[in-house]
Amino acid sequence: VQGLFRNPLADPGIIGTTSGAVLGGKVVLVLVEVILGAAAIRGIAPDLLIPIGCMLGAGISLALLFALTRNGSSVLLLLLIGFALSSLFASLGGMLTTIAQDSWELGRALVAFALGSVAGASMRHVLFALPLVVAGVIAAMRFSTSLDLLLSGEEEAESLGLDVAHVRRWTAVWVAVLTGAAVSLGGFVGFVGLVVPHALRPYAGVEHRKLVPYAAVFGAIFVAASDVFARSLPGMSEMPLGVVTGLVGAPIFLRLLLRAHRTGGLDG
Repeated sequence: VQGLFRNPLADPGIIGTTSGAVLGGKVVLVLVEVILGAAAIRGIAPDLLIPIGCMLGAGISLALLFALTRNGSSVLLLLLIGFALSSLFASLGGMLTTIAQDSWELGRALVAFALGSVAGASMRHVLFALPLVVAGVIAAMRFSTSLDLLLSGEEEAESLGLDVAHVRRWTAVWVAVLTGAAVSLGGFVGFVGLVVPHALRPYAGVEHRKLVPYAAVFGAIFVAASDVFARSLPGMSEMPLGVVTGLVGAPIFLRLLLRAHRTGGLDG
């Protein structure tokens, strides 16, 4: 996403897929509670429906983004519509959480999902998400050269023979796949996709062929370390993972942002 928008301050939420995936998971949680109360008797595993809901939510948000931008190819238009969709889905998710407060257990589950946690992720969740993650990373590597060309600007990339619209469309597709897979495992865990690649650029460089695998590995390390910290705090219940990544990631991001501003490298 940062390569697509040529902006190190971008993250997957900027095109609405994160909020769409979270909303999809919330909708499934409500449906499981209201409609499928006897799911265990019917032989349905409700916990496996949540990842499907996340993928559907990410897919629907992507479909809306494409539908609303089909007559325009501007990155700015993509950015603005993605921001509007993200706000809409977040508001719908908040409305759903508010309505569900009459059921204490359901309301608590929705809030926990929105704040992020991998405590409820089972091996079945991992097996569901693993092929999506592997496919998404491979696709990101495949588009690495194209994303490198985009860093010099769309006009320059087109002059070198790059089909910018094709790259933009398929980059958004694979971002939605990766986002839906991530949200299906841990709910909304913020700042990972924003801070980790930005922090790695001084060491891994700006080439996506190197940056993507480094970001995948160190993003996982960041999430795992944050989860261990959340579980090890004494004298209190487990802090949501998304809260920890926000508390750690926000100051790191501010430091990186100020350093980039001082060195004049904010656009690089």
